[in-house]
Amino acid sequence: MGLTGYAWASLQGLVNGLNYADVINPASGGDQPADGARDILLVGLDSRTDAQGNPLSPQLLAQLRAGEADGELNTDSLIFVHIPNDGSKAVAISLPRDSYVNIPGYGEHKINSAYARAMLQARKDLQQQGVTDPKELDVKANQAGAKELITTVEALTGSTIDNYAAINLLGFSDITQAIGGVDVCLNENVDDSYSGAKFTKGVHTISGVQALEFVRQRHGLPRGDLDRVVRQQVFMAGMARKVLSAGTLTDPGKLNALIDAIKKSVVLNQNWDIFSFAQQMKGLTGGQLEFRTIPVENVEYHTPSDGVAIKVDPQQVKKFVQGVAGPQPGQQAQAPAPQTDANKGVTVDVRNASGRTGLAASVSKQLTGKGFTAGDTANATSRKTTVIWVPSGGQDSGNAVADALGTKATVQEDKSVSAGHVMVFLGSDYQPSADNAGSGASAGSANAPAAPPAAPPASSGSGADDQKPITANGVPCVN
Repeated sequence: MGLTGYAWASLQGLVNGLNYADVINPASGGDQPADGARDILLVGLDSRTDAQGNPLSPQLLAQLRAGEADGELNTDSLIFVHIPNDGSKAVAISLPRDSYVNIPGYGEHKINSAYARAMLQARKDLQQQGVTDPKELDVKANQAGAKELITTVEALTGSTIDNYAAINLLGFSDITQAIGGVDVCLNENVDDSYSGAKFTKGVHTISGVQALEFVRQRHGLPRGDLDRVVRQQVFMAGMARKVLSAGTLTDPGKLNALIDAIKKSVVLNQNWDIFSFAQQMKGLTGGQLEFRTIPVENVEYHTPSDGVAIKVDPQQVKKFVQGVAGPQPGQQAQAPAPQTDANKGVTVDVRNASGRTGLAASVSKQLTGKGFTAGDTANATSRKTTVIWVPSGGQDSGNAVADALGTKATVQEDKSVSAGHVMVFLGSDYQPSADNAGSGASAGSANAPAAPPAAPPASSGSGADDQKPITANGVPCVN
């Protein structure tokens, strides 16, 4: 009882000392969002200031390996979190920072520039209006940046953001030290001069500057920024596991250090009752926290003016997010496929993970000839085994697709698949059956229709064949 009372008093002290910004409509973010779930945007900023706008010292910046400031404030990490009102589970969906999207009012650019574009424009406008106070300029410009970023994410995901939380480099470092570090595991040794990451393969407990190096590395990783996204996911899963444990919440020293770090570095939207939110989340356990990544089409998309970016299909992203989070208020969920005819009304999306050119387009054509509706096709991260993903209750449709392909592929439910859809991942073990051999282009044909550019599957997991989403249970090894 004493520890519980202490934690309650500490949390009240946290609430009283937090930094808030006016970035969300007051009608959003109430205790119980009207659509039955809370959607939160978590942002990691490469800010060279603390949460109060005070510049970090050159010594501290050097310690954090922040590098030279280029005059812009970019968002190094973006995570959309969906939590039902009962706090029973949570899904965190990563939005890769280089995703090439429409930024309202600015056109198509990398999503991590939305904040900076609006912030710089607001600062210029305010100065023209005669505002000279550095603190006022900083506060109002940052609010404009956050609002633009929120609008951009809402347009991309089709969901309304209820709450916003941003953390800077210093805060991330301090929070990881306050909780005693986080356990991570690497598949191979890494030595990256850009981020400073230098680790041997295997399990490590990291915090502070090492934690920053771990989550910021992208050079030298097989999938570049997508592997960095996975690094961020496993780290956040480990951090959640640590914070949710009794060892942190009932330890006065750790709790005080955690609260002090949060006060220095985290900015929340106004009107967010964080204490009530914490009470809602008290039943959340590691297995009920899941990390995913939006589907991407091409990880090396050459843009007209922004260099190399990650190409995403906004419609695919909306479908993916709503498949995980459910439709927004006023929208109707897609009706499930009719069960009287397993083929009729079932849309099949095909991912070629076999490495054979044109296989996705060929298989999609075969399935269309057997009564299925053609979905989208793309390449995916290489895998050995063929697997078929279905939405909840879609086992019959998945079995029908497997029968049509003449494969004994595993059929499994996955939250990322929309109702009425089936998603096929063709592994290197896939061989067209005799029944299918004459249909469509040969898998090895030089003139087989080419699939769209490389796109990892939606979960973008740790690289394992099962492509399972990351959770806060266990310590998966990653690139």
